[in-house]
Amino acid sequence: MFSVGPLFEANYNCPTKVAVNQGGTSSGKTYTIMQVLFTIAVKEPRVVITVAGQDIPNLKAGPIRDAKNIVMNSPALQPFIKTYNKSERTYEFLNGSIIEFKSYDDEQDAKSGKRDYLFINEANGIDYLIYWQLSIRTQKKVFIDYNPTSKFWVHEKLIGGKDTTLFISDHRHNPFLSQELHDEIENIEDEELFKVYARGLTGKITGLIYPHYKLCENIPDFLDTCYGLDFGYNHPSAMVEVGDWLEENALYWDEILYESYLTTGDLIERFNLLGVDKNKIMYCDSARPDAISELKMAGYNAQPADKDVLEGIRHVRYKKLLITKRSHNLIKEANAYKWKEKNGVSLDEPVKLKDDGMDAGRYATYSNRNNKSKIVSWSSSSSNSYLDYLD
Repeated sequence: MFSVGPLFEANYNCPTKVAVNQGGTSSGKTYTIMQVLFTIAVKEPRVVITVAGQDIPNLKAGPIRDAKNIVMNSPALQPFIKTYNKSERTYEFLNGSIIEFKSYDDEQDAKSGKRDYLFINEANGIDYLIYWQLSIRTQKKVFIDYNPTSKFWVHEKLIGGKDTTLFISDHRHNPFLSQELHDEIENIEDEELFKVYARGLTGKITGLIYPHYKLCENIPDFLDTCYGLDFGYNHPSAMVEVGDWLEENALYWDEILYESYLTTGDLIERFNLLGVDKNKIMYCDSARPDAISELKMAGYNAQPADKDVLEGIRHVRYKKLLITKRSHNLIKEANAYKWKEKNGVSLDEPVKLKDDGMDAGRYATYSNRNNKSKIVSWSSSSSNSYLDYLD
């Protein structure tokens, strides 16, 4: 029905109820599990399959996007699908099976509904009690995946149990990855990051550059904002909207775009669809003057960014950094963005890995530091405060 890698057979034929997929970056674990779930939905009539994530934005950036790509690229699969309900995020099959994508607020919320199969995506972002309530209401099999940045409840409560099989995968198990990306991952210099992202082994990442960021719902609507744009192709192109609340020394980052294989023309199309404001300053990677010129010709207020890395990081670290909850990729990057080390000593230089969104946020924050238009029209007598926007 579609081309698969070695992880497919391992998960599809897993002998235990729980299949834990611990994997490094680009191992293909989420995509593979979605392939397994589509196969089950086609072969087994009237089964209910639930894909659960930390929240809807995370699901949209991960398994929902993978599901759409699988369907789009699999002509043999398409005739088996009756409908896809976008608002309900549910695939319905002609044989009565369904695949639903859901998030749960708490343990009580997770008590609703039963299913035959369950997939917990990025399990280290989900509370154990939510998992437990979903699991005991799952009849046949549970699939779990995550990047092993540190130990959590899967290691403490599941791995080693008689009903659990552990699969450890890394980029070498993904036959569909480009050689360029294989080489980049294999050449990670940092020992701890290599262990986690190149080999899929459990680690504990230290020396983070932004260790104290917090989550928020949105950028306060009274703030003037600007954009930061890091160009990519094999790497993602990343755009971050930035709001700087001077009175509270609070800095807000919101992920607008994070996608690979986009030309400048593709970027312009995405910006139009996303409603990117042409009046806002867009601080762009100055290494691509050609792309900046194309964006200007399309009407965007694109300017080269000040790319001073160390001073830019210091400027961000001086602020109270808040990242919106929907900024799935920014959060993942922040949890791995760390200083280089040599002989156990931290250097004043970040590790170049998964930093596209971090660069974009820094471009806008540091480049806009002297722009007085960012000062908001807000009275200090207002009851609003930085604390009102924290998670």
